[in-house]
Amino acid sequence: EVLLVESGGGLVQAGGSLRLSCADPRFFFDEADYVIGWFRQAPGKEPEGIACFSPSDGIAYYAESVKGRFTISSGSAKNTVYLQMNRLKPEDTAVYHCATPMDECSVYAISPGRYWGKGVQVTVST
Repeated sequence: EVLLVESGGGLVQAGGSLRLSCADPRFFFDEADYVIGWFRQAPGKEPEGIACFSPSDGIAYYAESVKGRFTISSGSAKNTVYLQMNRLKPEDTAVYHCATPMDECSVYAISPGRYWGKGVQVTVST
């Protein structure tokens, strides 16, 4: 079982930045070749897959809503994944979750799979 824990959420002004982290100290994404991603859910809205990548080849995909502003990456220890969020907007306000493996990670869809963390709140003020 993979137990993912997110951190790094908080309150930030529009235009600001945050970096989220996701880790299970016992699980190394590249060894399992698990594709990992991030999705978010705002109140009253459906979950939205926003970023994903394969640690083995580093190819990443992003939702149009975050492309050019968010970057997904892995740490050197390969058991931590980050989501760097720049130029944040009020519409980015949501609970952010990491997930692995992904049911789909492609230019067509980003869909979380079996394991995901409890999430962290990101609030962007005007």
